[in-house]
Amino acid sequence: MIGATCTAFIFILGLFPVLQQAFTKALEKAVQQRLAADASTLISVARIEEGRLSMPEKLPDEEFDILPARQLGFIFDSQGKLVWHSRSAKQYEINYQPRYDGRGHEFAKIRDSQEQEFFVYDIEIDLLRGQSAAYSIVTMQPVSDYKPMYKSLRRQLNIWLAAALICLLSILWLGLNWGTRSLLRLRAELDEVEAGQRKLLSDEHPRELLRLTGSLNRLLENERQQRLRYVHSLDDLAHSLKTPLAVLQGVAEVLATQPENKEQARTLHNQVSRMSQQVSYQLQRASLRRSGLIRHSVKLAPLLEPLIEALNKVYLDKQVDVQMRFSREQRVPVEHGALLEVFGNLLENSYRLCLRQICICVQTYEQYCEIVVEDDGPGVPASQRERILRRGERLDTQYPGQGIGTAVVKDIIDSYQGLLFIEDSELGGAKFRIIFPLH
Repeated sequence: MIGATCTAFIFILGLFPVLQQAFTKALEKAVQQRLAADASTLISVARIEEGRLSMPEKLPDEEFDILPARQLGFIFDSQGKLVWHSRSAKQYEINYQPRYDGRGHEFAKIRDSQEQEFFVYDIEIDLLRGQSAAYSIVTMQPVSDYKPMYKSLRRQLNIWLAAALICLLSILWLGLNWGTRSLLRLRAELDEVEAGQRKLLSDEHPRELLRLTGSLNRLLENERQQRLRYVHSLDDLAHSLKTPLAVLQGVAEVLATQPENKEQARTLHNQVSRMSQQVSYQLQRASLRRSGLIRHSVKLAPLLEPLIEALNKVYLDKQVDVQMRFSREQRVPVEHGALLEVFGNLLENSYRLCLRQICICVQTYEQYCEIVVEDDGPGVPASQRERILRRGERLDTQYPGQGIGTAVVKDIIDSYQGLLFIEDSELGGAKFRIIFPLH
């Protein structure tokens, strides 16, 4: 639309000098015809008496006789000598020399001694009422007589071209709006697909867009089917591994009852636990991937409340005070399962390491959503912050675990093109600051 507006504006600007030039030529042609008619009037009243030019006292066209008139008439002989002029030409000193060279007639512009410009029509005659004659009949009119008309027409031309530009732009905008309605409707449907309010695009689009919408629908359906296959495959894998791991766990417990096998039982138990956590980690990495077309938006408060309630029961002796600094309508642009995994790992670490206080703050800006989880625990030394994000690395060795919680959090954040920062909290402990882009 901006391009069409600029094109129309440039077209009107280019049209203005063309129309102005056309008017100037039309005006000059009208002046030439007027002066030619005046010259014909002079020729019609001229006489040749005894070889000399004779003009009447009063001309048929009174403009030549009235002194204030602006119409000027001159007659020159073949040597360029002035032999007659109208009374209206007495006040002008015009140095004009006609060219009696057989060209017939000529229309031009000249300037007098005072730099005043005149239109000039010069016609040569050889016969006058059947008698031989050699004269140049010249009629003139000041260009300034037409300047008010020229200025008025220029002003009118500006007004009409401005009105034409407004009309043209209105028609262009209406036409482009009508032509792009289908694209706007398609964009609205894509927004609904991204928001999870629609599964497929409709077929209520112009024929030119049906191939595009069909391809997008096939892409959406293929993605949905692929996600279902992932879910089913992961469910099957989890189910198939659950029983062997449970059997191995039972074997470890049986071996632990025998004193001579206690060390082997402990080793088997640790390895089975590690295998279980590694399987869980790989399953989470495979399942919690962001969709390429679906844009998620999850209310945070309903997700956190049951999670905090469960952790309060686990760490009942600490009486942890959790402050949630966001509204109940606050949304986060992350899939529900992925968001639950992020907060589950971060809050579990915070509950385990804090003294009494945890703070969760969420703010939404124009381009991104910022999440902050901080506590009053021992914090994370600056030299160890990169280390704890690597799989299998742990700072706290007092509690069992494999050190994959923060690695899962980092993988999920990366899959949403987000950023994770570990900083010092004002509460005295660690601050995990997460940024998720909104688009």
